[in-house]
Amino acid sequence: MISTKLDSKSLIALEDKYGAHNYHPLPVVLSKGEGVYVWDAEGKKYFDFLSAYSAVNQGHCHPRIIGALEEQSKKLTLTSRAFYNDMLGPYEKYMSEFFGYDKVLPINTGVEAVETALKLCRKWAYMKKGLQENQAVILFASGNFHGRTLAVISGSVDPDSRGGFGPYLPGIQIIDYNNLDALKEALNNKNVAGFMVEPIQGEAGVVVPDDGYLASAAALCKENNVLFIADEVQTGIARTGKLLATCGNCSCQHNCENNPEIKPDILILGKALSGGVFPVSAVLANDDIMLCIKPGEHGSTFGGNPLACAVAMAALDVVRDENLAKNADNLGQIFRERMNGLVEKSDLVTLVRGKGLLNAIVINDSPESSTAWDICVSLKDNGLLAKPTHGNIIRFAPPLVMTEEELHQCCDIIEQTILNFTS
Repeated sequence: MISTKLDSKSLIALEDKYGAHNYHPLPVVLSKGEGVYVWDAEGKKYFDFLSAYSAVNQGHCHPRIIGALEEQSKKLTLTSRAFYNDMLGPYEKYMSEFFGYDKVLPINTGVEAVETALKLCRKWAYMKKGLQENQAVILFASGNFHGRTLAVISGSVDPDSRGGFGPYLPGIQIIDYNNLDALKEALNNKNVAGFMVEPIQGEAGVVVPDDGYLASAAALCKENNVLFIADEVQTGIARTGKLLATCGNCSCQHNCENNPEIKPDILILGKALSGGVFPVSAVLANDDIMLCIKPGEHGSTFGGNPLACAVAMAALDVVRDENLAKNADNLGQIFRERMNGLVEKSDLVTLVRGKGLLNAIVINDSPESSTAWDICVSLKDNGLLAKPTHGNIIRFAPPLVMTEEELHQCCDIIEQTILNFTS
């Protein structure tokens, strides 16, 4: 048995020796989390400004979510879908009503949900749109990140995710993100079945599309009988200042009920759906799409397990009851104002972008440089954890339970770190 007294250096060495080298973490070993804070193995306290890539929107170890986990874990954790269980039906009703869809297909991880949506789209295309078998095409937006399965990287242009894993899945076409003309041209192909898109591209560096892009893209899809598929694994569950980001740049202010033409035909959720406590993801759609999949055509051993159902309902209760979307919206405006002030003070920061509490700053150096990484190491030394993406971009995504006072403390740390930084 490995001692829990090991220091950070020893714990990092264990991962390096016995674990696959498919990640490149910052040199910090975390052992405890509460709210917006995490502690390392030596007891140093940090602000968490990554939130497990937006999985911990409700804060670390939220007592209501942990309470639901503990209570359900003592009764029943897994039955598989070979049988009914007493939590799945109530959960499916809760999810359908919470997000406004007829049906939900419960699964486990974000990329599994994306894969499910791709299968569902293809099945719909053959059953309802009348495409010839094996001819369906699904559009992806350039710069995307939907995970790293073979199907998903087939729609990626990221060399790190894609390189060396071919041959790739056919029936996928990549078009420019935030380019309606490119979408219009692609839709001339009558075999197009769906358009998969992130409302804001998080891994690409929090790239926010032009005003009206999402609404216009959804309208174009509807005109051409093509499914508009929104991957809200990272942007959903209040992260961008509203429950969902899909409608975030239109006049309805994210309220899909008042503007149903921009409501995704297929909605993909994950990460904060469980508050970071348990792997939970979901695909939502109305009956005309969801019922295209029949028994035996798709499934998951752990999908819809009682423990996941209890945790997810508690996690969404927290989002609603604590008004986390409004808090994210308010604090996001403050954060961008503070960071734009930093742009004026430092040549190191050239751009600030984001929505709600999903934001990024662009560092004035090449993507091949180590500057953004080195800044994140300095931020760590000063008590704040963040991670670079695409070389010269630093993403900032704290838990949505953060207070205004805490946010200003974090902005002070970021400002002081940048102003004092020397490469």
